[in-house]
Amino acid sequence: MIDKELYQKIEDALKQIRPYLEADGGDVTLVEVTEDYVAKVKLHGSCSTCSMSMMTMKAGVEETVKRAVKEIKSVEAIDLSVNA
Repeated sequence: MIDKELYQKIEDALKQIRPYLEADGGDVTLVEVTEDYVAKVKLHGSCSTCSMSMMTMKAGVEETVKRAVKEIKSVEAIDLSVNA
């Protein structure tokens, strides 16, 4: 089980990048952290439909989270509408 402290570290890392996403009309939410330390996030607003969203994920969100939280192996964007 992933502890609350790890979730908080990830949330703190997301807070660092959130102003940049919000400036472009987007946002990001942490959905879960898997047992193999993959952080799954949901992109919102213009970030969910932007043609540059994969670059934002890899160069922005993933790098920020991995730099701040060494335990995280990768960050993946998920589409919650697929599970609905």
